[in-house]
Order: sequence, then C-alpha cells, then structure tokens
Amino acid sequence: MINLKVEKAFNEQIKKELESAYLYLAMAGYFDSMNLDGMAHWMKVQAKEEFEHAMKFYNHIIERGGKVEFYPLQLLSRNWNSPLDVFEHVYEHEQKVTESINNLVELAKAENDYPAQVLLQWFVNEQVEEEANALKIVETLKKVKDSPIGIIMLDRELARRE
Repeated sequence: MINLKVEKAFNEQIKKELESAYLYLAMAGYFDSMNLDGMAHWMKVQAKEEFEHAMKFYNHIIERGGKVEFYPLQLLSRNWNSPLDVFEHVYEHEQKVTESINNLVELAKAENDYPAQVLLQWFVNEQVEEEANALKIVETLKKVKDSPIGIIMLDRELARRE
C-alpha cells in the first residue's frame, strides 16, 4: 500500500506534469503560428513526454493500491516574444520541475517509501537531461540572436527530435 503523504504528493505531481504538457502544447502553437515547424515539433514531443511522466506517477499510485485524483489544470504562461524567450521559459520551467522532483525524493526518504524512491530516481536522472537539453537550445539561440538564417537552421535541427 502506498504511503498516503506520498500518494497525495504524487497526485499533485501528476497535475504538474499535465500542466507541463499543456504548457508545451501552447508553446508548439506559438511556433506553429510563426511557421517554425521544427520548434513546434520539439514542443509536441516534449508535451508527449510530460504526459508519459504523468502516467508513470499514475501507474505507480494504482500499482500500490492508491487512488489517483485529478486536479484542475492551469495554463502556466502563454505570452512569449521570441524563440529565445520561449526556450528560456522552458529552461526555467524545467528547473522548477527539478525542484518539485527533489522535494518528492525528500518526502519519500522521510516516509521510508522505498518503491517511491526507486521511481523518483528515474525522474532525477530525467531532469538532468531535460535541463541540459533546454539550456543547450537557450545558449544556441543566444549565439544566433535575431539572425533569421540561424533560427531557420536551429528550427531544422529541432525538427529531427524523436
């Protein structure tokens, strides 16, 4: 049986993961409206990953005899001024997700919930990758600045994301 404090926190994390998916879909819409199909594709893949993350928490709760609860979602932001602005927001958002995961690790340790700790280790590793990917794109966009050719080249590169 899942620890009730961990169950509640995991249900809150499901909400955060689904909000992340919603946020990345909004960003995809922004890029689609600018005809930056590669960046839109990158965001759609990211949204799908966030949904999969939510399902990892969902499945963990169910497998341990808990109850999944769904909370209302909020769109976290929707106004961006440039591709750099969007990806800086992605990086900042992923840092907040990392903080949330770290808090869950601390809770699982405090509650001696070893199965939760095992699950959360996967997320700790995932967040290292998420932050690194976002930061790499931010740094590339800073180098490109407002160069249309540079943005188009990066857009083409991001279109290759699987």
